[in-house]
Amino acid sequence: MSRLLNLIHLDKEEKAKRGLSHTPGEIAQQPHTWATTFMNFQQRRSEIQAFLQSKGVDPGAAATLRRPIVFLIGAGTSDYIGQSLIALLRQKWQCEVNAIPSTDLLTNFDDFILRDTNYLWISFSRSGDSPEGVNVLDKALKEYPNISHLVVSCNAQGKMIQDHQNDPRVFGLLLDDAVNDRGLAMTSSYSNMVVCGQCLAHVWTLQEYEPILQSLIASGEKFLDVASECAANLADGPYTRVCFVGSGSLKAVATESALKVSELTAGRIQSMSESTLGLRHGPLAALNAETLFVSFISSDRRRERYEADLLREIGKKGVVQTRVAVAIQPSKEIEKECEHFLTPGLSVSIPDAYRPPLDVMFGQLLGLFFSIHCNLKPDVPSPSGAITRVVQNVPIH
Repeated sequence: MSRLLNLIHLDKEEKAKRGLSHTPGEIAQQPHTWATTFMNFQQRRSEIQAFLQSKGVDPGAAATLRRPIVFLIGAGTSDYIGQSLIALLRQKWQCEVNAIPSTDLLTNFDDFILRDTNYLWISFSRSGDSPEGVNVLDKALKEYPNISHLVVSCNAQGKMIQDHQNDPRVFGLLLDDAVNDRGLAMTSSYSNMVVCGQCLAHVWTLQEYEPILQSLIASGEKFLDVASECAANLADGPYTRVCFVGSGSLKAVATESALKVSELTAGRIQSMSESTLGLRHGPLAALNAETLFVSFISSDRRRERYEADLLREIGKKGVVQTRVAVAIQPSKEIEKECEHFLTPGLSVSIPDAYRPPLDVMFGQLLGLFFSIHCNLKPDVPSPSGAITRVVQNVPIH
């Protein structure tokens, strides 16, 4: 039985005492819930297509069609959902797509918006109650008729869904309540909103996406055991900081993984993230003998060479004690440049743009087991209450 399953099988009282009632199960449930998210999306597919087409998003339309600029909006993990989806949506929808944090929009709204340009905002929010997300949505609806909205949320009672049910400019896309994570850190809510975004990218070609999702699910089920054992063992090691790197969509995974470690350890384990090639341009100086280094390895052979080069350089310089590589397929070149090489162990090929829901589980598991190692309660890891499940009491000016 894996270390993750051991936590899940604790009795109810022990889980409550140790703050493990939600987070381990929410991490473990992910592959199963991706199928539910796909099924629910499939049931509303025609509605979603009609809404998107009415807003000018239609990759099959004539090239002369004036397509909107798409903003992917959220705060914290919800922002990283957008960052995980930029490349896929841009390529599949054939229009400009950018991830803009709602926190940036709140303070600098007019810097991002052109009055004579049409926009589609896709807002991601676990709770639908984030004060920044609620405010920028309300402001846009009141003052900017050139902006249409698609809200993806896990909470049926959230303001972003509830308050705009009858507004034709807003389409609410609600995920299953099971992925409305009750623990502080977003885990299954992150990966399921990413899966929902991948469904959106393929809304006109859903039959092409289904086998990719099946590969993600099968890989996820295998990867959980491998990743949880490695994460649990590493968390008992002499590390005080973790550095995650990746390229493209996997850079977003690195960013989200770093946040998970920071959140779940209340900052006791320092974390950082960077792109594979960006690390050399300054951030490499932050690595030391107490740093655990994690590289998310691309499925693209050319990008993999850059990642092998970085792992090799870090090894030769001796700047960290342990290097971990997370990949889909075996790679002799990568294996010889790291101390731990993790794959799901299946003969599947998954392009980088689809991998965030799968790869992020290693970052989540590191956060979970580091939290336990720090004698914290993963469901509520911040003893001071510095951070809460839903950000509260943000004055709106």
